[in-house]
Amino acid sequence: MTRLLIVTADDLGLTRGVNAAVRRAHEAGIVTATSLLAVGREFDDAAAMLRDLPTLELGAHLALVGEDPPLLSAREIPTLVDARGALPLSYRTVVRRGLAGRLDPDDVRRELHAQLERVLGVGVPVTHVDTHQHTHLWPTVARVVAELAREAGVPAVRLPGSHSHAPVGLGVRLLSRRTRSALRTAGRATTQDYAGLDEAGHLDAERFRTTLQAAARRGARTLEINTHPAQAGDADLRRFTWDYQWADELAMLLDPTVRDEIAAAGYTLSGFAALTTTDGAA
Repeated sequence: MTRLLIVTADDLGLTRGVNAAVRRAHEAGIVTATSLLAVGREFDDAAAMLRDLPTLELGAHLALVGEDPPLLSAREIPTLVDARGALPLSYRTVVRRGLAGRLDPDDVRRELHAQLERVLGVGVPVTHVDTHQHTHLWPTVARVVAELAREAGVPAVRLPGSHSHAPVGLGVRLLSRRTRSALRTAGRATTQDYAGLDEAGHLDAERFRTTLQAAARRGARTLEINTHPAQAGDADLRRFTWDYQWADELAMLLDPTVRDEIAAAGYTLSGFAALTTTDGAA
């Protein structure tokens, strides 16, 4: 039985150092797909790079949170921003607004539609959609993202998950099941298994191996592992307080022994374009 592994590099467009790292991780490493941050400061640099890399699958990394501003004004999306028109920094704010009934799905649709259209405008086929800090785990956002992907003809959507036994992990698994249902209703493909949320920013070679081996033991036929590479010493990343080990993740993606581990676990590197709507049905 063929097992497919998609290795995604998130946050393309965040900085030029991230863009360069993603390119290197694809050309010399194991990255098969990337997710372009529609609100990223270096979006244009990333778009030019993508046009020069037809073998790197492109996804839309839609943002309801983060340090970068939304595409629309505060007047157009009042439930998503503060008085200055800024997005919240954390997914926790999105969850709190959702629980309080203060997250308007029309606002979510307007902003994320604008972001998806910007990524589609790059002129490279878009194979998948995901979200910054996985905010489409929240049901309101999940429905909008699934519908936007269907309307735009984007075939696949990331399904984040967690294998942690901590309270956050339990919550993620509950929301992930609901998100899978929304994707199934919209006829969007996804992977059977996923890793990268629990490991975010700390996916060195050893942790990649253990993560991959655990997925193989679970019998995952299709698996996405999402990563966050950047060049060492990227000064433009200092404005973020995420405590990510960006350069360690890049080193892992370039490590030839990791490619050997993928083969040993029975996986073949692939992309979202190879998925069908039945791959993530479990």
